[in-house]
Amino acid sequence: MSQPSRALYIFLKITGIPFESKEIALRKLEQMTDEYAQINPFKKVPVIQDSGFILTESVAIFNYLCDKYKMHDWYPTDLKQRARVNEYTHWHHLNLRATGSMLFRAKVITPRMELFIKRPIWMVLMTNKPPNEHELEKWFQRWQESINDLECVWLTRSSYLAGDHLTIADLLGICELMQPIAAGYDLDKEKFPRVHNWMERVKNETQPFFDQAHAIPMRMRNAMLEKQKSQL
Repeated sequence: MSQPSRALYIFLKITGIPFESKEIALRKLEQMTDEYAQINPFKKVPVIQDSGFILTESVAIFNYLCDKYKMHDWYPTDLKQRARVNEYTHWHHLNLRATGSMLFRAKVITPRMELFIKRPIWMVLMTNKPPNEHELEKWFQRWQESINDLECVWLTRSSYLAGDHLTIADLLGICELMQPIAAGYDLDKEKFPRVHNWMERVKNETQPFFDQAHAIPMRMRNAMLEKQKSQL
């Protein structure tokens, strides 16, 4: 599952909102098919279809579901509290999400495959090239800067990203942090103690669904670490 798809899965399971999941194999580029494009013309995940109403973009989906099912703890109705959640989600896209995604891409996706179009379909060429060290270092440093913002800005005001309890901001944030971790990186607990403690709180409050959502990413992490050990 993609990072926002994992966040949405955890949210739906923990709140008990009824849903039927449809798996889209990104590794097989199923999101690029004409059939899927009829549902989501942006060819991305997640997307929901609610009695014929189709909605793309993860934050919009969260907001819609919270309002429809009155999940006001997750997305408050109080003007200022809701603004705090919105403040984080607006920051999130071009910071934690962007840097973590690009780091994961540089470490895992780009070295292993190249995408090209052989009309009328997309094709994948497996390459197994070594990662570009310059790209890795660039995106790692930018990822660290985003984590530093969590440590020194977002988590200085409260124990959670947008208030004194769990909200959709925390689900989106932690799932993005887990993406580079799945690629073999670690969070520096000494450098970012607030972030570490926040992650532990969120994990504990969302079990067992957090572990369910991250089963495949963590298997990938373990396999990559084992491979690195064997090469020493």
